[in-house]
Amino acid sequence: MATPREKFAEALKLLKVLQDKGHVAIHTDEIPNRVHREILLKNGFLKEVTKGWYIAADPMERDGETTSWYSSYWDFCAKFLEYKYDSDWCLSADQSVLIHAGNWSVPPQLFIRSPHANNKPTPLPHNTSLFNLKTDLPTGNQLIIERRIRMYNLQASLIYSTASMYGKSSIDARTALSLIRDASELLPVLLENGHTKIGGRLAGAFRNIQRDRIADQIMETMKQAGYDIREEDPFENKLAINLSTRDRSPFVNRIKLMWQQMREVVIKDFPVTPGIPKDHEAYLKNVEEVYVTDAYHSLSIERYKVTPELIERVSTGQWDNNATEQDKKQKDAIAARGYYQAFQVVKETIFQVLNNANPGSQSEKDHQRWYRELFDPSVAAGILKAADLAGYRSHQVFIGGSKHVPLSVDSMRDAMPVLFELLEAEAEASVRAVLGHFIFVFIHPYMDGNGRVGRFLMNIMFASGGYPWTVIPVEKRSEYMSALEKASTESDISAFSKFIAYLVNEGLKGTPVATLPGTK
Repeated sequence: MATPREKFAEALKLLKVLQDKGHVAIHTDEIPNRVHREILLKNGFLKEVTKGWYIAADPMERDGETTSWYSSYWDFCAKFLEYKYDSDWCLSADQSVLIHAGNWSVPPQLFIRSPHANNKPTPLPHNTSLFNLKTDLPTGNQLIIERRIRMYNLQASLIYSTASMYGKSSIDARTALSLIRDASELLPVLLENGHTKIGGRLAGAFRNIQRDRIADQIMETMKQAGYDIREEDPFENKLAINLSTRDRSPFVNRIKLMWQQMREVVIKDFPVTPGIPKDHEAYLKNVEEVYVTDAYHSLSIERYKVTPELIERVSTGQWDNNATEQDKKQKDAIAARGYYQAFQVVKETIFQVLNNANPGSQSEKDHQRWYRELFDPSVAAGILKAADLAGYRSHQVFIGGSKHVPLSVDSMRDAMPVLFELLEAEAEASVRAVLGHFIFVFIHPYMDGNGRVGRFLMNIMFASGGYPWTVIPVEKRSEYMSALEKASTESDISAFSKFIAYLVNEGLKGTPVATLPGTK
């Protein structure tokens, strides 16, 4: 008879085989041995999603953490729905629009269409669910498959989405509309089915994003065909920017739309820009004086366990990764050394900005240096390879505990130049700081260090307007992360903007919120 340890080893081997095959969602049939399932569940290597279905999990993940579920969500849904409905299912038109716009955030409730559905919800972990809507599927080539997710194609999703989508998901709707190049992509379905109300709504939507040619083509063609069509703008406000007509990637226009929608919110929340200080030396001295406090809080936010004493030892050169085996292996000390090295380069960027360099273009030039310095000690200690510092990530990443799915590698490379173009063109320092930080971490261009680099970027933009260096206190980590999550998944920047504005106001009054342990 096998010992408990041998049974555990057998269960892990079976799980590894499934993972090596790319299985994220796991059905009972794939681990038929009940003892193996119970061992893996008890030890945290499996988590039950719904009866008979599991996902692989990190045994170090604490109860209640959402990372394993959110990072598995779309793969799980694809396999679960294939098992349940075979190929007779697809997402709703509204959800399809969101995905065409590049929004793969985990929705609270995912609406599924299938002729075999039962019009009932399927509860899933962490307050998510599927709603199985009994209805027909789109016809012919109106259905496409992406990442094993069956959904309406771009044109059909816009035609059959609800009018309410334009209000609740305006950034996604405008982004998807911007991917249409000519009315002929839509008119065959509109004309064949006599969709006059939908046609009028689409014409108004295209005119809202300044695509008058497409709007006119829809109206004129349907009128010429004998239809009584009336144009109606479904959006709640007008668009004040020009969207790209050349890019098929949705993220170029998505980032522009987020910036345009969010900037006015930030401007209302912030005090008037102080302006670049005349005494550059004094400003840089203040930045240097806040270093230990900033390093302690920024590293602690990322769950490193650092102390002011460790930071002081690193900054004064008393730490040497070759000096002792203990220091060499201590990831916290290595992270502190990297932060110190990056901070020195960030000060060089601030110096250039104070001397009238454009903060957007200067940061575009320098930000890869900040990143390299941040992780240079990890290379020296043999934890990372030199190739890991080559630049932006080459793999998909997920953010712990977040419903937001960072951009794919190709989309990230499309989006990063747009971010720096917006920073370069933006007149308000507060907008550059808040949206620069938010959109940087929204894109998540690196495998690691995105939060730290995003906060460096924020403070360089603050320096460009004479605002003080602003430390985000680790004690407010939950509020900070929650505000970023709301901005990422709901396109609502208000909580994040107010949070940062409060910290800046306190700094301007000389009463910074962030302090070191043991001080007031």
